Amino acid sequence: MATKPKLYYFNGRGRMETIRWLLETAGVEFEEAEYLETRKQYEKLIQAGFLLFHQVPLVEIDEMKLVETRAILNYIAGKHNLCGKDLRERALIDMYVEGTMDLNEMLMIYPFSSPEEKEKNFAFMIQSATNRYFPVYEKILKDQGQDFLVGNQLSWADVQVLESILMTEEYDPTALSEFPL
Repeated sequence: MATKPKLYYFNGRGRMETIRWLLETAGVEFEEAEYLETRKQYEKLIQAGFLLFHQVPLVEIDEMKLVETRAILNYIAGKHNLCGKDLRERALIDMYVEGTMDLNEMLMIYPFSSPEEKEKNFAFMIQSATNRYFPVYEKILKDQGQDFLVGNQLSWADVQVLESILMTEEYDPTALSEFPL
């Protein structure tokens, strides 16, 4: 029996959250192997050679220790058929995911804004979500005529967009009011 993937990250969502969501979507049980709460825990992973670029997340999966968020997500999506049925669909999924990752970055770093920048960053983040990103996904869904962004099945892109939508709604519950699809 294969062992459950083990996740190493700080006790928070951040870059690990999409990985968690994708594993859940794929029906893969995983364990939070260790929440990194001290510098010593983090340095131990570096000294063991597990953090190639001295960054987390780290996921132990299929006898590998994977780092770099997109590499981990690509592996999981590929393994569990969440990256389209052909090269065309894969390219569309990658394009939508990359765009959504840009929005995710804004949403993730907002809480770390300085007090002086908080209001300006909030306005920019919500404006970007509702004027730049969400209209794109609304149009794609309308043009697609399906419940999914690509093809007629759930993909990594759908998971990524859903996570971004929910994060945005935490900041502004009305953010989706203009986007029924």
